[in-house]
Amino acid sequence: MPSTVLTNHLNGVATITLHRPEALNAITTTMLAELKQALEDAAQDDTIGVVVLTGTGRAFSAGVDLKALGNRSLDKGGIGPILDDPARAVIATIQSIAKVVIAKVNGYCFTGALEIALACDLMVVAEEAKFGDTHAKWGLRPTWGMSARLPQAVGLRKARELSFTADTFTGRDAATWGLANSAVPLAELDKAVQTLADKILANSRGSLSAYKTLYNQGIGKTVDDALAFENASVFSISDTGERIAKFR
Repeated sequence: MPSTVLTNHLNGVATITLHRPEALNAITTTMLAELKQALEDAAQDDTIGVVVLTGTGRAFSAGVDLKALGNRSLDKGGIGPILDDPARAVIATIQSIAKVVIAKVNGYCFTGALEIALACDLMVVAEEAKFGDTHAKWGLRPTWGMSARLPQAVGLRKARELSFTADTFTGRDAATWGLANSAVPLAELDKAVQTLADKILANSRGSLSAYKTLYNQGIGKTVDDALAFENASVFSISDTGERIAKFR
């Protein structure tokens, strides 16, 4: 069976590409398993500092492949553990690995795919990309984090609007509302992501890992609790002396 996830490692960047172009890279259990493995492989590779997650062709991903579920009953608006469990495992891996993960959204990015993109540390998108939270359109409910992460990105009232209406919006909109870090024309997307990755790779891997932990652990905490966690945390950062030596 052909792989549904492609990987490429070059100059410190692992590019992981969702690859079912005939189905707009729609998500299946096989794809989720392969994606988790690719993320874990990148996590174990000391030459990799940045992971880029993207899709083949016209889509990042159109979301869950409902056809692949066959006649399976969708009880109470949920996809069920057959996809929920591996999807949540992928998202947990994205958030736990000591690498900066960038979602490079090149095209369609709907519902479950948007939930995965929202879990990434950064998001750079094509202005022409199309997004949407279409759970309500299909009589489904979010189970991979949409109700928590979308309000964090765009604010509660905007998140409600997007979920209640199931409206489609563009990459330019996503950047304007704060869902994406930046939006560029599709022809410039590769260069924009590479430029961002190069800036990140120039910095301390240990510091980046510490920041990722602190930001993720700070979500949902009060300022006082987040500061207490920051003050109590100890991280392994091995290149401080080398980096500051010329300034001492």
